[in-house]
Amino acid sequence: MGSQMDYKVSIVIPAYNAVGVIGGCLESLANQIEGTPSFEVLLVDDGSSDDTVKFLEDFKTNDPVIGPVMTVLKQEINQGPAAARNAGARAAKGEVILFTDSDCVPERDWVSKMWEPFADSGIAAVKGAYRTRQKSVVARFAQAEFEDRYRLMEKASSIDVVFTYSAAFRRTIFLELGGFDTSFPVADNEDTEFSWRLVGAGHKIAFQPSAIVYHLHPHTLEMYLRKKYSRAYWRAYVYRRYPEKAIKDSYTPQSLKLQIGLAGMSLMCAAAAVIDQRALVGLLLVMLVFAGTVVPFVRQMREQDLGLRLAAVGITYGRAVVMGFGLVASVPMLLRGHVSPQTSKSPAVLDG
Repeated sequence: MGSQMDYKVSIVIPAYNAVGVIGGCLESLANQIEGTPSFEVLLVDDGSSDDTVKFLEDFKTNDPVIGPVMTVLKQEINQGPAAARNAGARAAKGEVILFTDSDCVPERDWVSKMWEPFADSGIAAVKGAYRTRQKSVVARFAQAEFEDRYRLMEKASSIDVVFTYSAAFRRTIFLELGGFDTSFPVADNEDTEFSWRLVGAGHKIAFQPSAIVYHLHPHTLEMYLRKKYSRAYWRAYVYRRYPEKAIKDSYTPQSLKLQIGLAGMSLMCAAAAVIDQRALVGLLLVMLVFAGTVVPFVRQMREQDLGLRLAAVGITYGRAVVMGFGLVASVPMLLRGHVSPQTSKSPAVLDG
């Protein structure tokens, strides 16, 4: 993998109580294809209360491939993945920093695929892609949702987001920009904020859809909707800094914004129908329009499963409702201009 001074890539992985999942991630890195750029692995334990550190030290001792190039860094108290990633980046020796999560399993060519776009000296960052092997309807819907976003990004002349499940940055640029903002009180949208800061500084991001990591998406409707509520809440926090992105970015379909508005209208019509049943006509019309906005997404689904396609309409409506509530719930925070301790706890619990 190279001597300690000539790594091309530094792979940084934050780990918090990850003993049950991180083994698959490390094993996949130990089996990268021949010709992979030289790399080191930096595991940042974020104050785990389980045996994560012991597991990592044992892996380092026993694995003949990853062990010699693996470093375990320890944070005595839990500070969140943004702080952990920043600590790993500061210790990195490679030209390029790769980030992934402890519960992600990269493909055998992931490092090579993430490295390729940096042949263009104008590229500052690279975004990879998710896949999943899960069978639940909700997890498969979540994967279809990601794939819909990927199609949007592949059509774009440039993109403006990199998410840390599969992300790469030129180390000097990442450090010059100060890394991830650790003031985010929960692990949500701090990578979006850094992406927009990066692009705002004049740097370019490349999308590499063939750089794949496998992941476990939320597999129940409750888990999925909690995550979407949290996403909307904290995205509003980032929009406050970058209001122009609320109008358009390279990742968010415009149809999603329309769906959130239509879901809000449907709830108002339903409430009005309690007083005047004629409002049911309006509710029906709104729901028909909503269903029409879902049709393009359903038609482009890779999977032909009829059950999944039918479920997509209901899940999409639920997503729109909870994201609308998340945006409304963020208003007091936005008006205050800062996050209070009470505010920071609620969405974190909802994202659980």
